Amino acid sequence: MPRYEYRCRTCDDTFELSRPMAESSAPAACPVGHDDTVKLLSAVAVGGSAGAAPAPSGGGGGCCGGGCCG
Repeated sequence: MPRYEYRCRTCDDTFELSRPMAESSAPAACPVGHDDTVKLLSAVAVGGSAGAAPAPSGGGGGCCGGGCCG
């Protein structure tokens, strides 16, 4: 289940909630009980892994990478 980050405008607390995507825009009360909250935009990393080496790049193409043709 995705986690969404919210900020309370009353106490300026930032908190996270796990909820279905269908409820991502539904109002969320802060842990203290204030209702004046706003959903924050989150950056999401898709694919790859931290510290992974870049994929090797190929040569010029052709049957053997372009080195023997010419």
